[in-house]
Amino acid sequence: MSDRDAERECTREQFVEALRRAADAIERGESFRIQVRQKRFTVPVSANFSIEHEVEGRDEELEFQLKWRRLI
Repeated sequence: MSDRDAERECTREQFVEALRRAADAIERGESFRIQVRQKRFTVPVSANFSIEHEVEGRDEELEFQLKWRRLI
């Protein structure tokens, strides 16, 4: 991770709440705010979506990604 990356572990309840808020905003065609550690940011309506499944040895990972370009 670079010094600008942020990641946090969360409980099942926290994960569900964040995912639900994101899904509701996306479904309504709205941007939404989220905080990861001390970094708070807005995910714009124009974000692109992808779902990734990765396998490394015996470990598997599923990622729901939203990508966008920051405005300067």
